[in-house]
Amino acid sequence: MNNTNSLFRQFLDSDFFYYFKHDKVAIISTIIFFAFLIMSAFAPIIAPFDPYDLTLLDIMDSEIPPVWQENSDPRFLLGTDDQGRDLWSTILYGMRVSLLIGILAVVLQGIIGITIGLVSGYYGGKIDSLLMRIADVQLSFSTLMVAIIILAVVQTAFGSAAFNQWAMIILILIIGLAEWPQIARTVRSSVLAEKEKEYVDAAKVMGFGSLRIMFKHILPNCLSPIFVISTVQIANAIITEASLSFLGLGMPVTEPSLGSLISIGKQYLFSGSWWITLIPGGFLIVLVIVMNLLGDFLRDTFNPKLYKD
Repeated sequence: MNNTNSLFRQFLDSDFFYYFKHDKVAIISTIIFFAFLIMSAFAPIIAPFDPYDLTLLDIMDSEIPPVWQENSDPRFLLGTDDQGRDLWSTILYGMRVSLLIGILAVVLQGIIGITIGLVSGYYGGKIDSLLMRIADVQLSFSTLMVAIIILAVVQTAFGSAAFNQWAMIILILIIGLAEWPQIARTVRSSVLAEKEKEYVDAAKVMGFGSLRIMFKHILPNCLSPIFVISTVQIANAIITEASLSFLGLGMPVTEPSLGSLISIGKQYLFSGSWWITLIPGGFLIVLVIVMNLLGDFLRDTFNPKLYKD
């Protein structure tokens, strides 16, 4: 308990918290992000309806406008979609899917990118050249283009039913495997600077192995840029998933994400049922902007060369 209180006091006295409490944009962005995170995590409790329960759907409830529009229904705060699903409930569940894919894809990117970045920067030489050339080749291809090709092949090979069953896992793997070079390059740059410092030489003199030096001594000093790029990468992963779902290559209609919700409503955009697309689109835009603003704050805070008042 005392250790917890001590760590909490250290956090409150840290430069990071000082800059955070004086940055209104960061505070607002953090509040919005955690509000989205909590709402999506507790969607089964907060949502008035379960969009996955087909027995609750009534086609007569389709395309009901939000409560501030005429002909609305007080049961449906943000209206309903073309299947009669409550849009607020569907957004909560869809946001959970989008966040889960984004976070897990970046975790996969981090595992691959941190490992390759550490090995590449620490050993250098031919190993560094080989790993960075692989990263360069992968970066030369658009993530979205590669994902579209792979997903199209997978759907054709295994059928839509099998794909829909494993859609989330497939998306996490594709997005994670496609974007690791960004993190690998960031980690490599930090390792190149850190491995020349005296504590690394001291660890070598003490007989510590390379793996211990890389992961226990160098890696903790590279966490700041990793946190920064990971925040931005989560936003990029969410956008990639939304784009793929919009194109019909992502999450199925029965398990909607924010991208698939936008795709569902695009055909109704000019027929009067604008809310089916624009409201989920608004949530997606706010979520991505908030993640990018947090990334900017972390970048500025962890940059020792940046002058601060």
